[in-house]
Amino acid sequence: MTVVFAAAMAVVMGAGSGSGVEAPGAGEGGVGAVGQGPERGPVEADVAHHGHVSLWGGRLTVRLSTGNHGPSDLAGATAGLVFSEPLAAGQKLPAGCLWGGDRVVYCQADALRADGRDSEFLLDLRTAGDPAELSVDIATVWNGGAEDRNPDNDKHHVLVPATGDLYIY
Repeated sequence: MTVVFAAAMAVVMGAGSGSGVEAPGAGEGGVGAVGQGPERGPVEADVAHHGHVSLWGGRLTVRLSTGNHGPSDLAGATAGLVFSEPLAAGQKLPAGCLWGGDRVVYCQADALRADGRDSEFLLDLRTAGDPAELSVDIATVWNGGAEDRNPDNDKHHVLVPATGDLYIY
C-alpha cells in the first residue's frame, strides 16, 4: 500500500514541468483532482475559450480567455493551441503556459468559478518564417474530468491571414 501511494504521488507531483503548469491529463483521478470522487460523483462544468488572433510580418498575437459557464466550479482547465506553421525557437511564454512542440502551446487557467471571471493569457509570438496566413486550433485538453455538455464553445479553428487584423473566436 505504501509503495503504491508513493508511486502515485511521484506521478502526480512529477507531472509538471517546473513552470507550474500541469501536463494535460496529469492529476486526473489523483490526489486533489477535481472532477469526480466517490462522495460527489462527476461534476458538470462548461469550459469556454474566446479571444482573438492577429498575424503581420511574422508576428503573431493571441488573446486567450478561458471561462466556465458552470454549473460547478473547477480547479482549472488547460487549453491547447496548435498552429499550422512552426513558431520561432527560444521564445518566452507567459506564466501558466508551456511549449508542447514548435507548433503547440498549452496554457493552464487558474481556478474557474461557475459563471466567474475568465483566466486570460496574452501570447506575443514570432513565426519561424513570414507566412501569408496560418491557422490555429484551440481546444480544452484537460478540465479535471468534469462533464462538459456544451463542448462546442471550447473548440475553435481560426484562419488568420497576415493582414494585422484581429480575427475573433
